[in-house]
Amino acid sequence: MNSTLASNDKTVERWFALVLTLWAVIVSIAGYYSLFVRLPLPSIGILATLGITLPVIIYYRSSAFQTYIRSLDPLHLTLFHVWRILAGFTFFYYGSQNLLPKQFVINAGYGDLIVGFLVPLVLIAKQSKNKYIAFHIFSLLDFVGAVGTGLTFTILQVPLMENIATFPLVLIPLYGVCVTGALSWMALDTLLRS
Repeated sequence: MNSTLASNDKTVERWFALVLTLWAVIVSIAGYYSLFVRLPLPSIGILATLGITLPVIIYYRSSAFQTYIRSLDPLHLTLFHVWRILAGFTFFYYGSQNLLPKQFVINAGYGDLIVGFLVPLVLIAKQSKNKYIAFHIFSLLDFVGAVGTGLTFTILQVPLMENIATFPLVLIPLYGVCVTGALSWMALDTLLRS
């Protein structure tokens, strides 16, 4: 019985790693060849929303995937958010070059930096489930603000927002935000049910 469970976990883990890798490769290649730039601007917002929503739906529909995610240490699901420091500085760089709307840079840039720099503080804090719950709630609230601003600006086709579809910046909304947003939701669900 235990060997069957371990085998199932390994299979799900391999599929998870494969899907994440293929997703990154597809977005990178499509971004590099400017395929996202050719789409209507609201498409980026729709794709980002789908990229968060579909993994969450799969999580609730697949007991094997749910079991795998629930087996992960909350430390690892939190540590993943360190990449947001790079995202925050990237937004500020693009903003300093007048390549993104100022309000979007403020909302997305500061939010990502705060969440990214909170990670070490959460990890060194006293061990408790509540610190992870609080972190992932804060992370999701930041996503609501940043993604909400990005969606609004792309739907309204605010000038400069078209640059979000350029490479390498497009990796943030169509890969990083999707994976991190979905994993935060799953981590929070797992923590609240445990």
